[in-house]
Amino acid sequence: MTAVCKTGAVTIESLKAMTGQEVGVSSWYLIDQPQIDAFADVTHDHQFIHVDPERASATPFGGTIAHGFLTLSLLSAMGQEAQPQIDGAVLGINYGFDKVRFLSPVRTGARLRGRFVVGEVKQQKPGEVDVLWLATVEIEGERRPALKADWLNRFYLT
Repeated sequence: MTAVCKTGAVTIESLKAMTGQEVGVSSWYLIDQPQIDAFADVTHDHQFIHVDPERASATPFGGTIAHGFLTLSLLSAMGQEAQPQIDGAVLGINYGFDKVRFLSPVRTGARLRGRFVVGEVKQQKPGEVDVLWLATVEIEGERRPALKADWLNRFYLT
C-alpha cells in the first residue's frame, strides 16, 4: 500500500475546516533488527530488550522490540508522506509534542504506518501557522496502536 494524502495541497482556511478529520495515512514501514540496532547505536540505548534477541526471547515480548523513540521518530517520514502540503508554506518544522503515549510494543519484524488527523490550526502571527496533528502509529495486524501523539508543527508562509 502506498501513502494516501486525502486532500492534496490545502490553504490554511481549508485546513482549519478539516479540524477533526483524518487527512492522510502513510505507507507501511518495516521495523527490522538492523534498524533497531542502528537506532541503539545512534542513541546509545543498548538495553537488551532491543538488541539481544536471545535474552529478549525470555521476556513477555518473546523477542526484541523497537525503542519507543524509534517509533516516535518515524512520524517525521510518515508525516512527509501523508500530511497535506500547505499552500504558501516555505518551511515546516517540528515544534514539539503536547502528549505522547507508547501503547503497545513494536516487535521486530512488525510493520507500522501513521495516520494523521487535524487537531487544531492556529495562526500565531503573520507568516506563521501552528498545526496540531493527532497522530496514531498502527501496527499491522494488531488491534492496539504502537503510539498516539499530539504533535505540533510550525509552518512559515510566504
